[in-house]
Amino acid sequence: MNITIITACPSGVANSIIAAGLLEQATKALGWNAAIECQSSVLPDSTVTQDTIDSSDVVVIAANTNVDKARFVGKKVYQAAISECTADAKAFLEKAVTNATVLDASQVETTVEVTGTSPNSSTTASTGSKKIVAITACPTAVAHTFMAAEALEAEGKRLGHQIKVETRGSVGAKNQLTDQEIADADLVIIAADIDVPLDRFNGKALYKTTTSPALKKTKQEMEKAFAEAKPYQHTASSNSAPADEKKGVYKHLMTGVSHMLPVVVAGGLIIALSFVFGIEAFKEEGTLAAALMTIGGGSAFALMIPVLAGFIAFSIADRPGLAPGLIGGMLASSTGAGFLGGIAAGFIAGYAAKFIADKVQLPQSMEALKPILIIPFIASLFTGLVMVYIVGGPVSSVMSAMTDFLNNMGTSNAILLGVILGAMMCFDLGGPVNKAAYTFGVGLLASQTYAPMAAIMAAGMVPALGMGLATFLVKDKFEAGEREAGKASFVLGLCFISEGAIPFAAKDPMRVIPACMAGGALTGALSMMFGAQLMAPHGGLFVLLIPGAISPVLMYLVAIAAGTAVTGFGYAALKKMGDSKDKKAVAA
Repeated sequence: MNITIITACPSGVANSIIAAGLLEQATKALGWNAAIECQSSVLPDSTVTQDTIDSSDVVVIAANTNVDKARFVGKKVYQAAISECTADAKAFLEKAVTNATVLDASQVETTVEVTGTSPNSSTTASTGSKKIVAITACPTAVAHTFMAAEALEAEGKRLGHQIKVETRGSVGAKNQLTDQEIADADLVIIAADIDVPLDRFNGKALYKTTTSPALKKTKQEMEKAFAEAKPYQHTASSNSAPADEKKGVYKHLMTGVSHMLPVVVAGGLIIALSFVFGIEAFKEEGTLAAALMTIGGGSAFALMIPVLAGFIAFSIADRPGLAPGLIGGMLASSTGAGFLGGIAAGFIAGYAAKFIADKVQLPQSMEALKPILIIPFIASLFTGLVMVYIVGGPVSSVMSAMTDFLNNMGTSNAILLGVILGAMMCFDLGGPVNKAAYTFGVGLLASQTYAPMAAIMAAGMVPALGMGLATFLVKDKFEAGEREAGKASFVLGLCFISEGAIPFAAKDPMRVIPACMAGGALTGALSMMFGAQLMAPHGGLFVLLIPGAISPVLMYLVAIAAGTAVTGFGYAALKKMGDSKDKKAVAA
């Protein structure tokens, strides 16, 4: 017997994949030929062809979400919830074949009518092609930005929609949306962890989310977008998130970090280049080494804190907040308050500017002066005075104490810090905890504290490298698509992009995340124990091409290799143990 099996769940991560595996095993036990379409947000596209459907005796749908059944008209179809197949997949299939009925066009229309709750619902939307435009952006503008874009494009095309995604990455906006494309769009999706300009979308149906659900729960987010999108009305403070201030604070901070990173990376690499001529060569005036140090340390790193503070304020209050934020950041730098002072200055300036914009009412004739004169002047004055007389001194003392502690801590404290930072980098793979650790390391670079950054980058490489190693060690435990994902993950790991492990973590979080955290903690501990120092905050192993950027090189590589081995071998062992238990359970 030839059957076509469709599995689907709202997130496209766990239930649909589990159901597909159980039903595949059951068809083999029954001696049937099965073509399986697992609608997943983390696995490669497995859509069955129309020829395959036509040649099938029965179509079996195990789904906890709406499935477009138009392509099954004229075939015998049986549909049930996923829970019905998990207890006894073999019995489920036998029941499905017995009870399947011929599907006609009127039944498909009835299903849409019953399940579609509004004209904008996902089910209704799936019956006709829609034009979708989207923007993706993340703080580092490297991995999440592009992975989320690919996921949205794949899901949109799978549903038969026209979709174009603009990526606001580390090299600027790519695949930019035109005014005409925006005007023609039925739906706008913003999947961003930082604030992006939205004035272009005024009056359009818009849905806002973040990159993580867009990547991991693409199908669910697409459905929510059609169901929940609302006409967007742009105001001066539209880009902030007043509905959820806790989330908004994190978003403002990440907006500042994302704009600061290019300055830090460029400055760090230029400083590293100056060390090519000798660690202290820059002290000799008039030399190229001195010029490079002036560019990297004297200029780029000097801009680091002002840019951080400026764009935190920009995220809160839009353009009127930029000037007071930059001024506050410069004062934080000059008073010795460091990156902690910069963060404080950004929020003080941003909320001061936002307060004036929202609460201070001026005559209509003077409203035009508000964003270019009144707000920058008053907010800058207020922020400056607060930084000089209140915040600067205490925060400077805290920064000085923390820097002294980090630079002079004993071996045991250093190892403990390495364990904590390493585990944080591997906990949520580009999420808030990962970004908190990374921001901490980057912030310390301005105070010439380089050891934590070395531990952070080394540990951040481990998850992706470890997953690549695991797919090599136990090839038979991974599907062909997963093995290819493992190769890509290994390359991303070499580049210090921990998000390469996300597809594995999304599919098997209870085994992947502990294995990654164990490897990351070991790498962080070893890096701190070896006294490794890193001048550049990004680039992975490719930073090794710059002499002096990492020291000591050999022991640093040992730390990374050890953590990768723990994660790779650890997950491979857990994978084998888990699969053995699953086989025993199925046999029983």
